[in-house]
Amino acid sequence: MGILENRKAILVGASSGVGYGCALRFAEEGADVVVGARRLEKLEALVDDAKQRGFAGKIIPVECDVANEADLDKIINKTVELFGRIDILACIAQGGLYQQTYFMDTTPELANIYYQTGPIYTMLMIQKCMPYFEKQHYGRIITCASGSGVSNTPGFTGYAMAKAAIMAITRKASKEFGKLGVVTNCFLPVIKNDVFGTDEQSKIAEKATLAASPVGFMGDAYEHCSPVVAFMASEGAGYMNGQFIGVCGGLQMLA
Repeated sequence: MGILENRKAILVGASSGVGYGCALRFAEEGADVVVGARRLEKLEALVDDAKQRGFAGKIIPVECDVANEADLDKIINKTVELFGRIDILACIAQGGLYQQTYFMDTTPELANIYYQTGPIYTMLMIQKCMPYFEKQHYGRIITCASGSGVSNTPGFTGYAMAKAAIMAITRKASKEFGKLGVVTNCFLPVIKNDVFGTDEQSKIAEKATLAASPVGFMGDAYEHCSPVVAFMASEGAGYMNGQFIGVCGGLQMLA
């Protein structure tokens, strides 16, 4: 029996990287997961992957652009239509990953892309799921930040701004919703091939990150990150609230 047996989850940002790995783990642990992303073909490949592995939980794909509020409503309505409730919300999607810029090159337009596809949709998803959480006096909210939001690494300016905002959302939600049986926690992953692009700047950044890693390797989304996120989504995490967990091999010291 998995730690998420019979739980009903929404996971946004499941088409690749950390979201893909966490969706697989949720299904392995027994949750039924409605997954959203813009690339429906990637979500369908995720469904096939979970089936081939024989995981107990169902994965239901929904094409979803997190910058479009109507799509956020679509994924929530689909979950409620299928299962009648929502137990877990995992907001992992983040747009603009491959438009990294230094401070002086970051435009308002680019910053807005990061905000709309990061903290803004995260805030909206929490707001839209809260009536269901409050009704059942149970909920697990998981947000996704980054070491970029707490470090002084050059570049990644718009991305860092958005991730710092997600950390602020986590703090506020944890304070306001804890007494309603709803806990909110955030993980900060550093996972191979999750953020880094193929341009020269990204290659340099990835090489430097690997060199700085205390464990000497870049973690895998499914093997190293998803077990931590699955626990955050579980009943056992009911006394963990407002916390920030670095899943990074020690690259980020948050204490």
